[in-house]
Amino acid sequence: MELRRLHIVSSIFIFLLAYHIYAQNPPQVPIDTEKLVERLFPVQEEDLDYASIYEVLFQLYSNPININLADSEILQASYLLTPTQINSIISYRDQNGPFLSLYELQAVPELSPEMILQILPFLTLGNNDYTYSKGLIKRILNEEQGYLLFRHRRILETRKGYTPADSSSSGIPNARYLGGPNDLYLRFRIQHARDFSLGITLDKDAGEQFTWDPKSKRYGFNFFSFHLTKYQIKNWKVISIGDYQVQFGQGLVFGAGYSLGKGAETVPTVRKSSVGILPYTAAMEFGFFRGIGATYQSGKWQSTIITSFAPRDGRSSLERDSLENVFETISSLSQSGLHRTPSELSTKAKFREFSIGGNTQYSFSKRLSFGGNFLSTRFNQPWIKTPTVYNQFDFSGQSNWVGSLYFNYNWKNFFIFGESGISKSQGKGSVLGFITSLSKEINLSMVWRNYERDFHSLYGNSFSEGTRSINERGVYIGFEYQPTRQWKINAYYDFFRFPWLRYRVYSPSSGYEWLARISYSPTKSLQTFIQFRTEQKERNLSDSGEPSLTYLVSPIKKSNGMLSLEYQLSKQIFLRSRILGSKVEFNSEVSHGFMILQDLQYAREKWKLTTRIALFDTDNYDNRQYAFENNVLWAFSVPAFSGKGMRYYFLGQYKFNSQLTAYFRFARTSYTDRDQIGTGLQTINSSHISESTFLLRYMLHQ
Repeated sequence: MELRRLHIVSSIFIFLLAYHIYAQNPPQVPIDTEKLVERLFPVQEEDLDYASIYEVLFQLYSNPININLADSEILQASYLLTPTQINSIISYRDQNGPFLSLYELQAVPELSPEMILQILPFLTLGNNDYTYSKGLIKRILNEEQGYLLFRHRRILETRKGYTPADSSSSGIPNARYLGGPNDLYLRFRIQHARDFSLGITLDKDAGEQFTWDPKSKRYGFNFFSFHLTKYQIKNWKVISIGDYQVQFGQGLVFGAGYSLGKGAETVPTVRKSSVGILPYTAAMEFGFFRGIGATYQSGKWQSTIITSFAPRDGRSSLERDSLENVFETISSLSQSGLHRTPSELSTKAKFREFSIGGNTQYSFSKRLSFGGNFLSTRFNQPWIKTPTVYNQFDFSGQSNWVGSLYFNYNWKNFFIFGESGISKSQGKGSVLGFITSLSKEINLSMVWRNYERDFHSLYGNSFSEGTRSINERGVYIGFEYQPTRQWKINAYYDFFRFPWLRYRVYSPSSGYEWLARISYSPTKSLQTFIQFRTEQKERNLSDSGEPSLTYLVSPIKKSNGMLSLEYQLSKQIFLRSRILGSKVEFNSEVSHGFMILQDLQYAREKWKLTTRIALFDTDNYDNRQYAFENNVLWAFSVPAFSGKGMRYYFLGQYKFNSQLTAYFRFARTSYTDRDQIGTGLQTINSSHISESTFLLRYMLHQ
């Protein structure tokens, strides 16, 4: 009886609170980049494009989900909610009508106060307090969410590429970098959620010239990107001009350049959501469309069309046909975006890529939807890769097309999803899985995938062990158990096969990976976890010298462990301590590595200081240790450490006023096992490498 009375009183209080702040959002909570990254990407590896992933997540944050209009598909896009929690939100909305305030989420069963705080940055009530009476130009000029950002980064030690050129054995001077060591980045962005977004990004990497040279397509900065995106023009859901990315289905055709995949969030991150067209704001010089994309919605139907004519970096070679005619082909496409030397500069925008495609989606109900994707891509020259043992079934030619069908079905506490596609080569790819809440405490996920060795999808990025959705079969099972608010257990097991040869694996191979993580949070200020992960794949052995034994492979087993303790000592002071360790077994040899680190954050009203000191010792590069680092605003840092040495950095942030904020970061790695760092033109004749970063952000109308 007492519990029932308490529930009634709580409901009345929440209702009165919601009524008092009718149709208003609470101030948007700043997204905690560090916690989001740690939660989604604890398995840190060099083949993940962290910057691209973060940019896409930032786009989702910049356009919060309308809690009163979102279906289960959209709510899942935040990767934070379980099926039970999503169904609970939808059921509450169906029974009680639209949310009057985001504070009303407190009345939704299955949502704890901690979860509400996590999802608030991704939610909105819509534009109930926003007027469209002004024209678009005036809304853009008066928008408060506009900023100008400038960043400077530099390696303080002198690399070989910046020294005077010497002569080779033939007497010809060796190449050096054309430009200076300064890395410059400029971004302008102004937007209003679900109304418009306008942005320009300029970037010059270290070693590139800052010059105006239209012949080499350099206009001061080496890379230029822009977009203008407008939302909700009658039935047009979104129209984007300039640079953009696309994500529909499970990423077989349109993967938006990133995939979360496996991590400490073992259940929700395995499934992609059809978030559609997203403005492209990153500085990576590949993986985006440049042209026009638009989505039209009419009732339960939604259709998207995209066109793109994008430059691509690459190298060419000359080939002869059967009539001895000579023609130029693409031998390789570059994704580094670097144009520091004459050789690298010769690859800049050398080829053109024309793409046209689209998506059609039909929602039978809030719980069931079907869709189809199609993308046709054509290069201005044939792409013929230099033949190797393992790339015989890779894409080759001047054009490619890929199409797919997908579905999403929400049945009780099950989210069932799948997509199956085929490419011009007749290679097929499929992914099928589900996410479910077996109880309030237990969540489960499973993903099966099968990508044939000749399935070619140039913009796909679905769930996979490899970096591409090709030549792979596998089954993933994820598990999450939270018996109390203090304890949480996450685990997954993934088994995969590669039917054809791969880079450094010259035979069909297989492997597995598992992770287990136990988290304990006795209070809001204290969090700790222990994590173990093991991965086994196969790798070529060194050439024995015997012709009959050239391509022998052997399993390589990598085991990692991490112990973490985080403590919010006071409102101003935050501490983090971690121990990382690894073991690698390969060809009857065992090697080890470890890293210990200590973080300290101290914050006041206008400024914040973050510092770290870390020690590392690894036997070889296979035992390299990864550690996410705090950086200046919208910069990403997950360096790898191998050898023996110490790493430390200082990051300062100062807010001069509501408009101007400055960041400064100094980081240094000192080695005790070497006097030279890097190779080639990146060589530094020193036992340490230092980096400084400076950033200014100016908010236009605050």
